[in-house]
Amino acid sequence: MTLKAKLRAGIVTIGLGLAAFPALARENYALLIGAAEYQNLDPKYWLRGPANDVRLVQTYLTTASPVPFKPSGVIVLADGIEGAQAPTLAAIRAAVADLTARVQPGDFVYLHFSGHGSQSPALNPETELDGLDETFLPSDIGPWQDEIGTVQNALVDDEIGSMIDGLRAKGADVWAVFDSCHSGTVTRGVEEDDVRLRELSPDALGIPAELMQVSTRALPAAEVPFDEGSQPGMGSFVAFFAAQTNEVTPEKNLPKGKPGRVPQGVFTYTLFEVLAQNPGASYGQIGQEVLRSYATKRLATTTPMFEGDLDRVAFSGQAQDRVAQWTGVVEGEGVSIPAGSLHGLTEGAVLAVMAKATDADAAALGFVTLTAVETFSATAEAVDQALPAELPKGFLLRKIGTDVDFTLTVALPKAGTAPALEAALTALQAASGPRLAYVAAGEEADLRLAVIMDSPRPGAIWVLPATGLVADFAATPSVSTADKDAAELGEVLADTLTTMARAINLQKLGAAVGSGSLNVEVELLTGKDKSSLQVAKAAEVPRLVPEDQVHILARNNMDQPVDINVLYIAADYAISHWFSGRLQPGDVLKKGLFKIGADVLGDERMIVVMTPALPQSPVEDLSFLAQDALDTTRSLGGSSLSVALSEAGFGQTTRSATALEDDTEGPAAGMIALELRTGLAK
Repeated sequence: MTLKAKLRAGIVTIGLGLAAFPALARENYALLIGAAEYQNLDPKYWLRGPANDVRLVQTYLTTASPVPFKPSGVIVLADGIEGAQAPTLAAIRAAVADLTARVQPGDFVYLHFSGHGSQSPALNPETELDGLDETFLPSDIGPWQDEIGTVQNALVDDEIGSMIDGLRAKGADVWAVFDSCHSGTVTRGVEEDDVRLRELSPDALGIPAELMQVSTRALPAAEVPFDEGSQPGMGSFVAFFAAQTNEVTPEKNLPKGKPGRVPQGVFTYTLFEVLAQNPGASYGQIGQEVLRSYATKRLATTTPMFEGDLDRVAFSGQAQDRVAQWTGVVEGEGVSIPAGSLHGLTEGAVLAVMAKATDADAAALGFVTLTAVETFSATAEAVDQALPAELPKGFLLRKIGTDVDFTLTVALPKAGTAPALEAALTALQAASGPRLAYVAAGEEADLRLAVIMDSPRPGAIWVLPATGLVADFAATPSVSTADKDAAELGEVLADTLTTMARAINLQKLGAAVGSGSLNVEVELLTGKDKSSLQVAKAAEVPRLVPEDQVHILARNNMDQPVDINVLYIAADYAISHWFSGRLQPGDVLKKGLFKIGADVLGDERMIVVMTPALPQSPVEDLSFLAQDALDTTRSLGGSSLSVALSEAGFGQTTRSATALEDDTEGPAAGMIALELRTGLAK
């Protein structure tokens, strides 16, 4: 499917056109698997989050899902949940067999796997590109068995594929979600007790090292752990994976900043946050929102993978708009709603009280402040003045705005581990400005500073994500210390963090602004040259190598002009401004933007900013975002969006991409956000 978006005002990710399907599934079933306590393994390998993942998913499906799941139709196999059967291999097989016998054509089945994953030598090497099987590990796994060439009781990808095909052969639509990972190498730059990886190395399972020797590529193509077959009469199929087959995925205490948070799979929690706020979205839209959340919240550095019929509406449901209002219930002096932190609500947020869902904000009956927010519920009290004595039946509380916190919280290294930084701390804080906040080691933070002795630069200060994990030292920022005095170190480190903050804040603002009402179609095309361009697919992360080109095709379907700016966030957090222009009604923009360079490679993002334009007004030009001198840009005028961007404090040019020759057709314009991954070719 093409990556087409009806992009709306503000900063947005590409949105897929929602396809309305004729009917809801006749019956909805779910099998939720949470493996955490591996009795045959050292307890250091046990997990803490799968049971909480299962509780979260079970509650969502039975109370908040856009299609109804009966409690009796949700099967739970999990460690740590009272009354649940253990997630052994035999139990999983039996549960799938029972579901296969029960489902009928048109039914829907949701499968959720939370636990460890791994890799092992392929039982049938011809079916695997890398010669390895991906495996999910039930709670009763044993060691490697040389005589049969497999890990005892492991659930191999080929068998999972056969299970899913059996359900689809009955005519059931299947969505499978895997919050586990299979391989990857990371370094713990900071020891965070609440962070655990959902991957077991082959060595931990007793697999001989010589059997795991496979050829690798610098930038491996994404490989789905099992094949998606399709025959006439089979149900649809969608699979979400927490990580690429060469990455690891973590679990940690969530939601961030909330007292009483519990260990959760980062992927599971992020996915159901997106579902709670976008219940009628397509699978492709959901995948795009998950990727955007990963980029802005920085809870993990992995790249989730999405496969299958991504243009279908999730749960085989019906398309609907993003949810921003909920039916209220009067409780004493306050009101409550069936929405909470999973829906993006926070304590202190102000909501409007509306009589009808279709009323304009100006018709609000009053306003309330959220005083307590749980995962699926919240309570509120009136703001300033009392609400009407009798609220109309079916009144709603509406989210009326989104505040963007441009503060970046940075955790300092553990005391005594970074003496050079301790000496430079005063200079660092003086040079940082108000948007950087420093906290002690171990406290919640967006970024973490650390000295990593077992690294290519053992004396440097490394800037790590919230998990404290390093997947690739070459792509991880660091600042040397031996060649700087305290003042110089403080200034250089503050500049590094400020540059990162600008790039991160641009993505935060994009997530906050969200969709508006502009109707502009946009396609992104990538390839070696103009003759080999291909349209990027939904929720796909294009894998580009040096010299690959990126082009944009946009059409203004409205009766008013739209200004478009294209920005690029490189792997080193630098920001480039590639284009600004105006699309008049009916205009088409076809433009080669840039080609990938070879000096900075990794996870990168392109942002397209669209703003409505008044006739005869100057074209909105956001090129100031690529400038170093931020003070001069704040004196510029422009739309409220450009002011917000300036307030975020952006700037810095990129070194990882080179501009292409202009081949614009029409006046020009466009705006979107797309994940890219760049790397070296084989």
